[in-house]
Amino acid sequence: MRILFITSTRIGDAVLSTGLLRHIHETYPNARVTIVCGPLPSSLFEGYPNLDDLIILKKEKNHKHWFKLWKKTVSTKWDMVIDFRNSIVSRTVLAKQRYIYGPSIDKNSHKVEQAAQLMRLNAVPAPKLWFTPEQMVIAKTFIPQGEKVLAVGPTANWIGKTWPAENFIEIIKWLTGEGGYLRGAKVAVFAAPGEEEGAYQVLQSVPVENQINVIAKTDPGTAAAILSLCNFYIGNDSGLMHSAAASAVPTFGVFGPSYPHLYAPWGEKSCYTRTPQSFDELIDYEGFSPKTLTDTLMRGLSVDMVKKALENNKTRLFD
Repeated sequence: MRILFITSTRIGDAVLSTGLLRHIHETYPNARVTIVCGPLPSSLFEGYPNLDDLIILKKEKNHKHWFKLWKKTVSTKWDMVIDFRNSIVSRTVLAKQRYIYGPSIDKNSHKVEQAAQLMRLNAVPAPKLWFTPEQMVIAKTFIPQGEKVLAVGPTANWIGKTWPAENFIEIIKWLTGEGGYLRGAKVAVFAAPGEEEGAYQVLQSVPVENQINVIAKTDPGTAAAILSLCNFYIGNDSGLMHSAAASAVPTFGVFGPSYPHLYAPWGEKSCYTRTPQSFDELIDYEGFSPKTLTDTLMRGLSVDMVKKALENNKTRLFD
């Protein structure tokens, strides 16, 4: 069985689409799957057990990247095409079944639920990541065997949805200190290239002997493999947060100017809290521009609010 799976260029959306890869693996264990994605999330798919080919789609002028993809895929008789990008390719290659993201999808439902709707599934398969042996070997060099590890993602791709570094520092001390849920744990701090400054501020607040530096050190797939060895993750709304949840790590997301009804971390061991103000309320002021914003919009979410949310979900997150 040959399946063409076209997913996102962004890490978060790509991870949230992996529930369908889980469904394919469990339902069609012998299927050969060609995955198409952007360069950034490509390493997240390298360990997929049904992977036949991984095509990295690099955007070009005049939609040339879609023409190149069509040339690579048109000669194959596909049993199934699944397309999150609503592309012309999925409509013009030979396929017995086509599942194309379009108007029938409820755009107000969570992205994981939208994925299930795409294939008309009654049950909603949770996102899942698989890792290559090489990724796991590298991961084990970061995470000491037998140690409790708190993973922290204190940055995001936009400053507006970045909870202040000093707040993360307080939460880390509370979680790992005397009486904390992760007392004495080592602290692994993660960040993508270009987001190092705030991450290093958080890392340097941790006693040197408990620091694990995963700041711009690896590709997203290897970072997810490292996360899979941690005991708990807390971080801003980001692709890293979704990678943690999809790696079966108890995950707590901190939300501000974003949409948790679409992007909350998904899973039995995942939950979130948010600013008292909604996205629309946070950006409703004269002169707001996402491009010129220089400070977080999340100062309304206090450390005490996050502590309370963690305590209210302690059974889900820490038992």
